[in-house]
Amino acid sequence: MTKIMMPLAFAASLLLGAAAQAQSPANPNPAAVQGGAYVVEGNHTQVMFTVSHLGFSNFSGVFSKATGELKLDPKTLAATELNVSVPVETVTTTNTTLNDELRSGDWLDATKYPAMTFHSTKITQTGPSTANVAGELTLHGVTRPVVLKARFIGAGMNPLDKSYTAGFEVSGEIKRAEFGVTKYVPLVSDEVHLTINAAFHKKAS
Repeated sequence: MTKIMMPLAFAASLLLGAAAQAQSPANPNPAAVQGGAYVVEGNHTQVMFTVSHLGFSNFSGVFSKATGELKLDPKTLAATELNVSVPVETVTTTNTTLNDELRSGDWLDATKYPAMTFHSTKITQTGPSTANVAGELTLHGVTRPVVLKARFIGAGMNPLDKSYTAGFEVSGEIKRAEFGVTKYVPLVSDEVHLTINAAFHKKAS
C-alpha cells in the first residue's frame, strides 16, 4: 500500500504546484514585461522607513497614497523615467502620538512641506532583474541626490481590476539631517533605511 501511495502523493504535489503556478497572474521574467507609460497604483504602494531608536531597537513607519508616473523601456533602461510624489501627512507608525509629532514642524512639517518627491535622473541595469536608480529626492523643502536599488518582482494582468500591473521592490539609505530633519539626532539615528514596495498600472493606449 505504501509503495502505491508514495508515487500518487508525489504526482499530486506536482499537479498542485503546477496549478498554483498557473494561477499566478505575475510573470517574474523581466524580459516579458511590457514597456510603456504606467501610473502608480497607490493602494498597493508603500514607502517604509526604518531608524535606530536609542540604539536599542529599529523602528519603522510607512507613507502611503503615492502618485506618479513611470515611463518604462525594458530594452533600454537608460530611457526609463520615474516621477513619484508621496503625501507627508500619510506617515503612520504604531504610535498615534508619534504620528502627530512626525507631521509637526519639529519633524517633517507636513503643513509647510506637504509632499515628498522623487525624480529619476539615471537608471543603470545591474543584473537581469535589478538596477540602480539615481535621482533627486525632495523632502522637507530640501532636494538632494540619492541612489536607490530596484528589483523587478513581476508583471502581468491583475485578475481583480483587469489592469496590466508591474511591481518592484526598491531600497536605499538617506541621512535625514541633510534634509533638515534633525530632531533627536543621534539618539534617533540620522541614517534612515528606505524600503519601497511599488506597484504600477499600465495606462490604456
